[in-house]
Amino acid sequence: MSAKQTFSTSKAAVTGGPYSQAVIHNGLIYVSGQGAVDPEINKIRLGTIEEETALAMENLRIILEEAGSGLENILTMTVYLLDMEEYHRFNLVYRKFFAKNPPARTCIQAARLPFGTRVELTAVAHL
Repeated sequence: MSAKQTFSTSKAAVTGGPYSQAVIHNGLIYVSGQGAVDPEINKIRLGTIEEETALAMENLRIILEEAGSGLENILTMTVYLLDMEEYHRFNLVYRKFFAKNPPARTCIQAARLPFGTRVELTAVAHL
């Protein structure tokens, strides 16, 4: 059995919290929650659900690719929305990233998300 390996990259958003961007174990990568943090300036960038979803997905993509994986390798995602009324608008952006073979997914409404963001995404992918 292989040991747990933490993974991080400075190319994606780094919020400085007491957690790893991702953990790699037995050929899988578990990515911590990603939100509306601009990876180029490492600052929260609040906006519409569409804008925040695109930023969260971009951070997720960067982490996966830097670790040797990619969005196409995501097995499951968990989506936390601040407002379920924005579910349809979230899906319009999400669908662009997963035009074919989308991963399994759970989507729930959260009472509150860190830094006042509208969406947070977690994922498990294979390497």
